[in-house]
Amino acid sequence: MTGPVVGVVGAGAVGQVLTAGLVSIALSDRLLVVTRRLEQAHGLAADLQDLGAAVGSLTRVEAADAADLHACDAVVIALRVSFTNTAAQDIRRGGAAANAPALDSLARSLRGYGGSVLVVTNPVDLMARRFAEASECARVYGVGSGLDSARYRLLLARYALVSPDRVHGHVIGEHGDQAVPCASTTTVDDRPADVPVRKVADDLQARPALIRDGISRTRCGPAGAVLSARRKVLGLVDGVEELSVPYGDVWLGIPMRFTGGTAVPCLPPLTRFERLRLDSAASSLRDAYTRLPSPSERFPS
Repeated sequence: MTGPVVGVVGAGAVGQVLTAGLVSIALSDRLLVVTRRLEQAHGLAADLQDLGAAVGSLTRVEAADAADLHACDAVVIALRVSFTNTAAQDIRRGGAAANAPALDSLARSLRGYGGSVLVVTNPVDLMARRFAEASECARVYGVGSGLDSARYRLLLARYALVSPDRVHGHVIGEHGDQAVPCASTTTVDDRPADVPVRKVADDLQARPALIRDGISRTRCGPAGAVLSARRKVLGLVDGVEELSVPYGDVWLGIPMRFTGGTAVPCLPPLTRFERLRLDSAASSLRDAYTRLPSPSERFPS
């Protein structure tokens, strides 16, 4: 019995860490590396093959092009077009206009694709929706709120002086300034947690800047969130992931319960305040989506 075939589009910071993780844990039988520059794909594939040989991984790594992705069980989109981010607020949205045309082109090449797609390209809630609408693929998920939720549980564990696995709670809404911690349903050791909401919100906002100031770009956290979601999307394990999916007429992060690779929403009960914040995130994302550039036939270089 052969294992799954996974394709990763993008060889930047997240793509490199993600593919290294996929090879190290041998999550797939074959790993296809796709970039807009074939020499870059061949270079990363060779480096990953060396990694596989060193750790004894059986994953076969190959450089490929977009057409080859149709043979994959799952595809991860981690592409990022070069741009200068001048945004002082809503920083993750700074690349929307630059990244949207690249997502459009990739989506056109993947029309009719029957596997699952995880989008990690920022702004992830907008880009996941853009790709889903352009490709008409049925199973598209945006990775972002899962990372926010992991950070949330990590921070609360530090406050409570416990291990993160003893904390249960979600961050929903936008992967960005409109993130909504579900404080009212957060527990530590299955008991209601006394969540310092303001402190948590401030720390969640500050953490990406801390990482960017030190190493220029977040990479390991997003890659870890993709690896966690990928196991569930492929049906290898069951569980809950916070992913960007359709919510009314927008896309934003909500918890999804996976059983055998099939997902259903499992949004927890919200207080009036949390509901208002989620509606505010939806309104903001709805407005931002209307400002994206019109679809283009060109794949940016």
